[in-house]
Amino acid sequence: QVQVVESGGGLVQAGGSLRLSCTVSGLTFDDYTMAWFRQAPGKEREGVSWITRGRNTYHVDSVKGRFTISRDNPKNTLYLQMNSLKPEDTAMYYCAATQNTWGLLWARTYKYWGQGTQVTVSS
Repeated sequence: QVQVVESGGGLVQAGGSLRLSCTVSGLTFDDYTMAWFRQAPGKEREGVSWITRGRNTYHVDSVKGRFTISRDNPKNTLYLQMNSLKPEDTAMYYCAATQNTWGLLWARTYKYWGQGTQVTVSS
């Protein structure tokens, strides 16, 4: 059984930092592209960052230069370092896994999902 568990969310002031973690079990972590999505109240879930098996990374423009995605394969763990946080970054953040190599910012591309961790940035 595949389990995806996020942690590291919380309440932070604007300009602050958080590091999210996502631990995965029940699959061969190395074989999967991993991603972070977020969903704010009343909005659709949006892709934030992804990292491939070969460690190619992508960040959407709104977080580029502030967020960094990384992975530690021996620990089956995905990270998202978030710096210079803004109130508009407030959302539930989700970790997701896929073996697809296309549509990596589309939620429907991903097979496995965690329950999410809440990030709240106060102004």
